[in-house]
Amino acid sequence: MLPKGSLEQATLDVFEAADLRVVRSSSVDYRATIDDPRIAEVRILRPQEIPTYVAEGVFDIGITGRDWIEETARDVVSMGELRYSKATDMPVRVVVAVASDSPARSVADLGTGVRVSTEYPEMTRRYFAARGVAADIRLSYGASEAKIPDIADCVVDITETGRALRAAGLRVIDTVLTSYTELIANRTAFEDAGKRHAMEQIRTLLQGTLEARGKVLVKLNVVAANFEQVVGLLPSAKSPTVSRLASGDFAVESVVPKRGINTLIPSLIDAGATDLLEIPISKIIH
Repeated sequence: MLPKGSLEQATLDVFEAADLRVVRSSSVDYRATIDDPRIAEVRILRPQEIPTYVAEGVFDIGITGRDWIEETARDVVSMGELRYSKATDMPVRVVVAVASDSPARSVADLGTGVRVSTEYPEMTRRYFAARGVAADIRLSYGASEAKIPDIADCVVDITETGRALRAAGLRVIDTVLTSYTELIANRTAFEDAGKRHAMEQIRTLLQGTLEARGKVLVKLNVVAANFEQVVGLLPSAKSPTVSRLASGDFAVESVVPKRGINTLIPSLIDAGATDLLEIPISKIIH
């Protein structure tokens, strides 16, 4: 099961890059196919529903957010985070926000009977109860920020960058949950060795694709006299691969961030690198 809505296009892009292209008759079709023998059927539904259908065994595997796993409290197996969201590779946050001119600086300042508008009533109820605040939780069907101050005193809402909340004149006073997209599985299906192996292979392709985002492979040659200076310019997150050539020179290759490559390449050349190649990477599998 794949998520419809805000995560939809980002998810389709990840699957395309992972060579798991999702095919459907139109952009509003809820049924799709993937030309892969491990995947029998694809359904595209709201992420709010996916934990329930996966937990019930309607589908073996699905993609949703940690926020909806927590909200529904369904018993599913998390197969790990897939670090992408609607606009960035950063997580989204479920936050408590008040009007920018509110005197409240923390949840404790909101007081008994505080009116809370949210799309996450169960998570919000647990959150306020754990802090000893008796809150009036009101289910919102969207545009929660528009309900302050006449309909609600605060909202519990999702944000990726915080821009929309600030534009609405709201100020965040606490974070309820930090949420990444996750790959989840039905517990019974996951206990089946054959299905689990297929699920893990799919996960490998998706995670390898995400790992490769924003990275390129740099290959170069360098004479021994300039070796230390050239290698010293390469990002130190992972040691480069170095081979000795018959001439006595070195062949070096390293995965580096795409961002900053415009200054890295000239610096490498200035330091003595030759025959330099920049190669796109589609997947990195550890």
